[in-house]
Amino acid sequence: MRPGRIQNIPILLLTLVAASLLGACSTTKILSEDQTRLKSNVITIVNRKEYPDYQDSHLDNYIRQKANTYFIKTKKGGWNPFIYVANWTNGKGGGWDRFVTKLGQAPVVFDPELMEDSRDNMATHLKYMGFYDSDVQANVQVRKQQTVVDYRVTLGKQYPIRRIFYEVDDPALAEEIYRDTVNSLIQTGAPLSEDLLDRESERSAAHLRNCGYYDFSKNYFFFAADTVSSPGSALLKVAVRNYTRNESPEDARRHRRFYFGDVLIYPVSDNIRYRASVSKKIPQILDTVKYEDITILYDNKRKIRPSILYKMNRIEPGTTYSESLVNSTYQRMSNLRLYSSVSVELNKTDTNIVDCRIRLLPSKVNGYKINLEASTNSTGLIGISPTVSYYNRNIFKGGEWLSLSVMGNFQFSVQNSTRATEFGASAGLSFPTFVLLPDRMFKNIIPRTDMELTYNYQRRPEYTRNMIGANFGWSWSSQSNKYYFKVVPLQINIVNLPAYSDAFMESLTNPFVREAYKNHFELGLGFDVQYSSDPSLNPAGSFFKADFQFDLAGNLLSAFNPLMSVDTTGFRTIWNSPYSQFVRTELSLAYTWKFGKDNRQALAVRALGGVGYAYGNSSKMPFERLFWAGGSNSLRGWAARSVGPGSSPMDMTFSIPNQTGDMRLEANIEYRFPLFSIFRGALFADWGNVWNIDRSGRDHHSLEGSMEDQSAEELSYFNAKNMFRTSALNWGAGIRLDLNFVVVRFDLGIKLYDPSVQQWQNIRTWFRKGGYAFQFGIGYPF
Repeated sequence: MRPGRIQNIPILLLTLVAASLLGACSTTKILSEDQTRLKSNVITIVNRKEYPDYQDSHLDNYIRQKANTYFIKTKKGGWNPFIYVANWTNGKGGGWDRFVTKLGQAPVVFDPELMEDSRDNMATHLKYMGFYDSDVQANVQVRKQQTVVDYRVTLGKQYPIRRIFYEVDDPALAEEIYRDTVNSLIQTGAPLSEDLLDRESERSAAHLRNCGYYDFSKNYFFFAADTVSSPGSALLKVAVRNYTRNESPEDARRHRRFYFGDVLIYPVSDNIRYRASVSKKIPQILDTVKYEDITILYDNKRKIRPSILYKMNRIEPGTTYSESLVNSTYQRMSNLRLYSSVSVELNKTDTNIVDCRIRLLPSKVNGYKINLEASTNSTGLIGISPTVSYYNRNIFKGGEWLSLSVMGNFQFSVQNSTRATEFGASAGLSFPTFVLLPDRMFKNIIPRTDMELTYNYQRRPEYTRNMIGANFGWSWSSQSNKYYFKVVPLQINIVNLPAYSDAFMESLTNPFVREAYKNHFELGLGFDVQYSSDPSLNPAGSFFKADFQFDLAGNLLSAFNPLMSVDTTGFRTIWNSPYSQFVRTELSLAYTWKFGKDNRQALAVRALGGVGYAYGNSSKMPFERLFWAGGSNSLRGWAARSVGPGSSPMDMTFSIPNQTGDMRLEANIEYRFPLFSIFRGALFADWGNVWNIDRSGRDHHSLEGSMEDQSAEELSYFNAKNMFRTSALNWGAGIRLDLNFVVVRFDLGIKLYDPSVQQWQNIRTWFRKGGYAFQFGIGYPF
């Protein structure tokens, strides 16, 4: 029988899964006879043809009682295995009941009163959105103690705006409002709605505050709509009064334009000193510095230069008041990351002047970070990777970030003297400005210029390698901090192999692989774009993350090929070393769905892919740029670098696994749940591998023949037809210690499908030699 057939999946595993599902086929077992489970809510727009563009999804927000969440959704329900788990209780209230109650998700008990509240909420919301006299009916369908509520919505009539009239009491204000009508959300033809009027009054009020009207609010707007004089449409009058909706005409006063007055910045040590200095009880403890047109009041030492605070501030005395400048100053001061608290206090004087006090309470400038990853498997190979980092966020008193890091990677076997040692050090310096480029375009955020030097030393039984790197670039975040950008126009890497085993080099029969282990020089560029739907350190709800990286090397150097010498293999060299020429890209997508009580359960999924291709002056990607899989954050059933490429067997040239490839595909899924105290549990599965790219174009790697007839090189190539047969698959379980500030992780990964033999692993081999790997890490894997 040919290895790798799907029918070799362990029958026992499938039996266990099926038995688990069949044993919990009820989702209403724990309900009483007079209760039903809310299976789903359905919203049906009865007159959809009259309003084909209407999006009804936002009506879900006005349903007071939500059904259980589902992994797989259908129109009238879905599938969620944790509802079944909650029904495994035996009713005795013992430890088993407490366990399945915590692990599972209790069924939502249908409440008719909440259904009526939901119906009223929808009708009120539709009127607010401009659908007048809408009708909402709730139809209930009950089957097998499960309820489906169908909210049947008949959208009411809309009145498009035919004409708009403005009436502004203050002539000076009228000039600003008329000039801004081009940006108004209220336009002829738009459907009249309270939502539209509310949004426009908010927008226009914010615009006027940016034009100097410090205390202007939306309450000065009055709207009157006439739907009688113009049947089927509306005539709208927009009035801006000198009194608010809560006042009478007798309270009218003219709107004043305000200007910024004194700007005082207090980078003080604590709130007590700040309050005392503001009240002028202890002014003698402050060091007053006048810099340009602002005043800075220091206590103790000057921990940051006045010029930096002046640059971060966007409020200029004597200029027209603008709310956006206040917000921009707050954002820029916060982005320095030197202060635990930033507040901008505005004080209106008796005249039309607004004084500004900016309070800055310092945060910890220095800090250390320690990270540790470890893994071991049934072959006795142990890997330990510690990292120690130091940072200073204000090294030169100008908001410069200094980071120093030392890392190690130690692999050894308890059964023999095999050893591999890796040591690395890096130093980075980041300035709060764009060096060599103007940063005037960044109004609310701080762009940074990053410089980094790195050194890496590797000693393995086969070779010794030294790597020196340097890069220069710019980085910045969006105002919401959801996007992060990094552009590196200069990347330099120098790789030198001062010692290597002759037997090792002779064993590299593939000329492309041999090329990866030569001395080389790399000059290129790259960029990195990251996105997070929730940029907070520990998101309370579900969130999505994406990361795209791109690197390009050698193209600039290739323009000087005629000036370079050529080595014996035909490659152009710099300092007697060939320069590398390649393109490399990598994309990672991850979504973490939180649910259950207090969102303490989570389902996290990740998909990532990367590919690199050498060309021009290189026939193979540099070794350090190749992809690898396995380890605590990858395929957890394998030790790091011990799987792939493709179905090729372990390369015995290396005493310690060193499997790499030109491309990588991987997918991971992990269910996280609370256990007790600070302990958390996890169940996970990982799929993927690394592969090489066949540069010959020959179709000799279809894998239709037996593995014995193919070379290791042929088995390593990627082929879409046989991608799954050459992929690795593992499952496992883990325990995590949630210490609030850090998560300590222990994972046990078990091989399900091994691409090197193209076979599903039998349950009897899971815990034998080569069948599992134990992983240790800090933080979640993704």
